[in-house]
Amino acid sequence: MGSVKQSKKTRSGRTSSSENESGQEDAILGDDKAFQSLTNMFTSMAFKNMVALSPKVRRRINALRVLQKEFIEIESKFYAEVHELECKYAKLYEPLFEKRAQVVNGTYEPTEEECHIPWHDDLEENLAEAVQSTGLTDKETPEIKAKEPAEDMDANVKGIPDFYLTIFKNVIMLGDMVQEHDEPILRCLQDIKVQMHDDTLGFTLEFHFAPNEYFTNTILTKQYSLKLVPDEDDPLKFEGPEIYACKGCEIDWKAGKNVTIKTIKKKQKHKSRGSVRTVKKTVPTDSFFNFFATKSEDPDSTVDANTQTLLALDFQMGHYIRERVVSRAVLLYTGEGLEDDEDFEEEEETDSDESSGEEEVSDAEDGSDDDCRQNFI
Repeated sequence: MGSVKQSKKTRSGRTSSSENESGQEDAILGDDKAFQSLTNMFTSMAFKNMVALSPKVRRRINALRVLQKEFIEIESKFYAEVHELECKYAKLYEPLFEKRAQVVNGTYEPTEEECHIPWHDDLEENLAEAVQSTGLTDKETPEIKAKEPAEDMDANVKGIPDFYLTIFKNVIMLGDMVQEHDEPILRCLQDIKVQMHDDTLGFTLEFHFAPNEYFTNTILTKQYSLKLVPDEDDPLKFEGPEIYACKGCEIDWKAGKNVTIKTIKKKQKHKSRGSVRTVKKTVPTDSFFNFFATKSEDPDSTVDANTQTLLALDFQMGHYIRERVVSRAVLLYTGEGLEDDEDFEEEEETDSDESSGEEEVSDAEDGSDDDCRQNFI
């Protein structure tokens, strides 16, 4: 069965999205020979370690390996119960997420009481210290330079415009996927929901969009299926839930609005007559909406190393959206829930752009940044 293991387990048995680890996975899983070489290395190491032991010690080691298998069988039951708890508490979260969506989209205005923060807020303390450091009295107002509001911003705007677009651009992992031509569409994103699978292990992400000029869908989905049963042929490699299938959805693009493809114009010269003609070719292009493509739908199919890489990265993305974006949205919007930039080291960039001599024409026409702003007010 072609499956991809989750990259790193948390206390609940689920993965944590580590951008640092994903690069290592790419290097290993992206190359069949490198992956096989690494596997052989560890196999050889285990073989050498066992050979160095006496027969009686090897016999006892085998007994420990049998115990390890029994541990794994119990561990798989633990993950099954964790999933049941997740399904239970997902229903408790729903009212909170629903009210959040109402506030974001401007269908509900929170009361003064609901806006009051009862706990000690560091932000308020820092603001107070900043005012105090200016040496001003309480009656004086410090001169604080704020960003100028956008010219088209309505002073009475409802909700929180560009809420999810701002989150996506704040988060490095997601921001790398978002292209400029994706932004007008993501401004129409009103909510992201997680639907837990009660009957099978897995979950579905639902992206709810306001009516827009790009596609007719109101909801785009991405479904992840997992398995808990250890591999019968190699049970000791079990490390928790494994993804074995990932199903996207069809996006019903309106004419000329598909941002996942572009049209390239190429000139072709006739071999005998020497005449030149221009042909158009449609090719895929980078877009966040490639996320909704199906990477693997058949749980019984054999998955090659490259597909494993795509599945692993795809699941990492889906897991992050589920665990961080949905549950910590406001903190990612304000930046409070983001990792400190000082934790990352900058790498030198090399200019690899080369002129291809081809003229590219985007299939999607430029859309106004205000395409969906009216849906928030």
